[in-house]
Amino acid sequence: MHPTEQACNGGPSGALAAAFEAHHRRVFRAAFRVTGSVDDAEDILQTVFLNMMKRETAAGLDLGNDPKSYLCRAAVNAALDVLRAKKRKTAIEGVAEDREETAGADVEVARRELRRQLRHALAQLSPRAASIVALRFFEGYGNAEIATMLGTSPSSIAVTLHRARQRLKAELHEVGP
Repeated sequence: MHPTEQACNGGPSGALAAAFEAHHRRVFRAAFRVTGSVDDAEDILQTVFLNMMKRETAAGLDLGNDPKSYLCRAAVNAALDVLRAKKRKTAIEGVAEDREETAGADVEVARRELRRQLRHALAQLSPRAASIVALRFFEGYGNAEIATMLGTSPSSIAVTLHRARQRLKAELHEVGP
């Protein structure tokens, strides 16, 4: 079926299909780095592109000047939403995480626990601060690049990162040994 026929029948347009083909790995990686879960990253990948399909207009797909940055930001934001939803669910249900500890696996267990605590602490930050932290430390963007993505100044990004790191340290210290 031709891409325009797909678009008329509710399927993806050629532009959306091309964007998916070019960027789906990046979106998945960004989501995985934030959530640490393959299942969540796959759900986020699907969510990001389904949302794009819903927003696509007759004029076409608008990803701004930098599709890579746009999609990375969308993935990080969706991943942070997933973390926050899990935090609320855990708080409401009082779910305890099951852990299998075996001799010789102590280091891996400690790493896994630290990653879990970091994700929990990240979910405590404001959406903007959490997004900036994820873009900087999980995705490797520089302050100037993040400032351009978010339409602000590099100094504003630096201040937000400093405050967020302080808050993350405090959160991790509270849950630490």
